[in-house]
Amino acid sequence: MNILVINSGSSSLKYQLYNMIDESVLAKGLVERIGMDSSILTHKPTGKPDVTEVSEILEHNTAIRKVLACLTDKEHGVLASTDEINAVGHRVVHGGEFFKASALVDADAKTKIRQLFDLAPLHNPAAMMGITATEINMPGVPQVVVFDTAFHQTMPESSYMYAIPRVLYNKYKVRRYGAHGTSHEFVSKAAAEFLERPLKDLNIITCHIGNGGSVTAVKNGISVDTSMGMTPLEGLMMGTRSGDLDPAIVPYVMNKEELSVGEVNSMLNKHSGVLAISGFSSDMRDIESGAEKGDPNSTLAFDMYEYRLRKYIGSYAAAMNGVDVIVFTAGVGENSSMLRGRILNNLTFLGIELDEEANKVRSGDPRRISTVDSKVQVLVVPTNEELVIARDTNRIVSGING
Repeated sequence: MNILVINSGSSSLKYQLYNMIDESVLAKGLVERIGMDSSILTHKPTGKPDVTEVSEILEHNTAIRKVLACLTDKEHGVLASTDEINAVGHRVVHGGEFFKASALVDADAKTKIRQLFDLAPLHNPAAMMGITATEINMPGVPQVVVFDTAFHQTMPESSYMYAIPRVLYNKYKVRRYGAHGTSHEFVSKAAAEFLERPLKDLNIITCHIGNGGSVTAVKNGISVDTSMGMTPLEGLMMGTRSGDLDPAIVPYVMNKEELSVGEVNSMLNKHSGVLAISGFSSDMRDIESGAEKGDPNSTLAFDMYEYRLRKYIGSYAAAMNGVDVIVFTAGVGENSSMLRGRILNNLTFLGIELDEEANKVRSGDPRRISTVDSKVQVLVVPTNEELVIARDTNRIVSGING
């Protein structure tokens, strides 16, 4: 079975085509600047030269059509025809309380995704555009939606409820939902496999650290708490997001600076975090380089970033009454030995023994960076959210087809 995985943004569309017999990637690519006259399509077929095309792509329908044309092109394609695509899997950020697992796209699923637009106004409408465009270009091909929030639907009420009037939950479903669920699920399972231990017997803290970041407490294979909240703004200090802050700051600053709701929302999501403290970049590579050169703002940004992440790891160890495994994943988590080293050398009270040399090694495979005798095992596990989507799509569609 060939599965096309689509991650649709408001002005972009990422794709990967999987052969599920061996879970190999046949091709992948990205359409950027949708809605503009200089849109860019980058197509990367496995074993063939990359292709870049600049043209006018005004909406997602055209973007999907061009992707399918690339996949079936005689010279740089990987399929004879689109009939060889058996199903399409979509990443959807917010599933609310409707979706506790991945689901087949039908009229009811589409209605519920639209009802959740208010909870993910930047993401769910874009995902819906991708679903609709796929329907137009591939009529009759089954589609599956895989949600960032679904893995966290196992959280107990004591974890996901906020201490605000319950009527706000009853009327508007104001609660913690979390994000990066496909990544946290994937790396927690991969960690158990690497250690050759049953997932159900482990307390795992998974740290998905990229430009956005979240930490999840995974107890016996299920999410029991996570750092992101109703939206991805809560939790860790991130590239451009503030993370946790006193909510009274919002009305205070709005009053002092005469800001609108939209302006303060933009400030907290796009102009805060590492970017705000460093004053020049949201990229952790730039921050580490600046700190090593003695730049005080870079040093402060790094110290704040590390400290907040370390606090969450400590709190989740307490929440689960112990931790067996800590996992680092995503761009920063997989690549920053400096960050991992600082965090782990300040968590020795947990019985962590860092293998300094192993921590410096770069690899695309899961690896241990603690000593074998460390009380808590620490792993770096490359995430693969697209593969999770492909697997769920394959499982659901295969079930339908018997």
